[in-house]
Amino acid sequence: MSDILLGALQLAMFVPAIVLHEVAHGYVSYRLGDPTAKMQGRLSLNPIKHVDPFGTVLLPLLLAVSGAPVFGFAKPVPINPNYYKDYRKGMLLTGLAGPATNLIMAFTAGMVVRVIALGGGLVAGSISDGAISALGWVLYGFYFFAMINLVLMFFNLIPMPPLDGSRVLPIFLSDAALHKYHQFERYGILVFFVFVLLLPNYLGIDPIGWYFDLTVAPLLKLFTGL
Repeated sequence: MSDILLGALQLAMFVPAIVLHEVAHGYVSYRLGDPTAKMQGRLSLNPIKHVDPFGTVLLPLLLAVSGAPVFGFAKPVPINPNYYKDYRKGMLLTGLAGPATNLIMAFTAGMVVRVIALGGGLVAGSISDGAISALGWVLYGFYFFAMINLVLMFFNLIPMPPLDGSRVLPIFLSDAALHKYHQFERYGILVFFVFVLLLPNYLGIDPIGWYFDLTVAPLLKLFTGL
């Protein structure tokens, strides 16, 4: 029973993290003059409008089965950079909006964990197959929320299409380099599968896991104190 409740709690924390991430992209793009997301109803907080069959459902299941770190993404909010006065700056701000929102949510959740742990003498490891107090569930919920937001933030900052990091790169590229990069974008999803699924499962090399160990883990400890 605890495993079912734990899974439900993780899903409940995962959904707002990815929804707010995508809404942030659309809102910043809207503030930059692009009405596309608003016109398509994608500035809504309704999770159903943001569910992506692959990123929200299939990818987490595949990663869970393969034993890799579980994460995913919502249906990308549509943007039209033709509305931006400055293409490179607009893409940069829009691309960073989602990860920045995840960082704020992770920090906030981490502070809540610190308060709860300090007041209740609890640690994240208190979740077990035995009796779990209501405070223990709340503690774990906020701890997981901080963790999943950091995972989403750092994962999306990878400069690989279609991730947010690919929107940040144009600010650093010349026109010629940017043109070549746009040609590479069509292969981004193939590179993604190589790094996330093929290398860990067939060669025992887990670059994403190493990346999270160097980024997510220390920041999670800093924020939560656990």
